[in-house]
Amino acid sequence: MTKDFDLLKELISIPGASSDEGTIAAFILEYINKNAGSWKVLPEVISGKPFQDAIILVFGHPNTAVYAHMDTIGFSVGYENELMKIGGPRTIEGMQLVGEDSIGLIEAELLVIEDEDGTKKLQYVAERMIDRGTILTFKPNFRETDEFVQSPYLDNRLGVWMALQLASSIENGAIVFSTYEEHGGNTVSFCANYLLENYGVNQALIADITWVTHGVLHGGGVAISMRDSGLPRRTYLNNIIDLAKESGAKFQLEVESSGGSDGIMLQKSSAPIDWCFIGAPEDHVHTPDEIVYKSDIENMLKLYRFLINHL
Repeated sequence: MTKDFDLLKELISIPGASSDEGTIAAFILEYINKNAGSWKVLPEVISGKPFQDAIILVFGHPNTAVYAHMDTIGFSVGYENELMKIGGPRTIEGMQLVGEDSIGLIEAELLVIEDEDGTKKLQYVAERMIDRGTILTFKPNFRETDEFVQSPYLDNRLGVWMALQLASSIENGAIVFSTYEEHGGNTVSFCANYLLENYGVNQALIADITWVTHGVLHGGGVAISMRDSGLPRRTYLNNIIDLAKESGAKFQLEVESSGGSDGIMLQKSSAPIDWCFIGAPEDHVHTPDEIVYKSDIENMLKLYRFLINHL
């Protein structure tokens, strides 16, 4: 069983809502610089202009790239005490939010006001006014038991954590830490084109966190998504499922009509990139109480380690 979640807890503590990924990107780069010397293969690190805050790691002669988005959902402070969503956070009265403006660090509480016509307005309550444009995110609250981890932003700091665990053993492959996934997508297509043009990489695995539903359950293993709002190419998908059976990892098949990920950006791009979403299921999605079972995390990492070597 994977036991060391100190890195995950630290990743979750760093703010990085869509459009504001600079701090989390800097942390990941620092982690790579400190640890890459002990990895099986020292990667080429590609970042900076024109990649914005995205990071690409290239190991050996890659065939497949793993995509993990760094950004999270959150809120923008509008005029007076108004809040506007970044991505799709659930809005539950009393949620604790944190941020930093020109005055300093600030904590706030979410207030949901419903008009007579049913329209909901979001506001914050704090000890002082917050600068307009400030980004607020869920207050970190990491919890761990023998069975599960629970925290804000397991979507997708858990995918980032998994990618960093995977990095230590990759011989041939690539990892992309992408941006803006929660608010429309951004750097994914550019990074995919870069890897295709420079390394011939035309296969992708999307390391993200999916939802517990009536068909995808906690403890059922990592979910291989056969479809969501996008459709992975069937030949590629069938190959992944066949390899998953060989891997020894416990997995379950997901079939949904909605939802999306970095895979949607790849499907809509001009590059002929095969992609498949593979991730552990979580409950209490887009809240401060996202929960994922450790056994599903273990099987996610086990399957990725197998696939990166066999695709």
